[in-house]
Amino acid sequence: MKNQPFPKRFSYSLQGIRTAWQLEASFRFQSLMAVGVMALLVVLRPPAIWWALLLLNCGLVLAAELFNTALEHALDHLHPEIHPAIKISKDCAAGAVLVFSLTAVGTFLAFVWSMAVRTPWPR
Repeated sequence: MKNQPFPKRFSYSLQGIRTAWQLEASFRFQSLMAVGVMALLVVLRPPAIWWALLLLNCGLVLAAELFNTALEHALDHLHPEIHPAIKISKDCAAGAVLVFSLTAVGTFLAFVWSMAVRTPWPR
């Protein structure tokens, strides 16, 4: 699998995203939230820093969701029975998604507050 041409590696990436979309309700939900955030950015046209912060958070949440999905599927394949060490791994991965999601919600709330009170960004 190493040293494949870029188009081949890119297709593997798209397949991973497609698979996560098909199999994981959480990934679909997070993706739709990201689309909603992007739509809001287009409509409100905030300063570029908000675009960067919100899109970065959306990307981090989706990436964490993909890592979590990959880990869950690999561990379930390797050891289908319940095992305490595997439970810890899966719970920690889910916890990482939660941390990124809470950070994204906090950033979004700061954005909404900024737009509501029209706080100018310090220059």
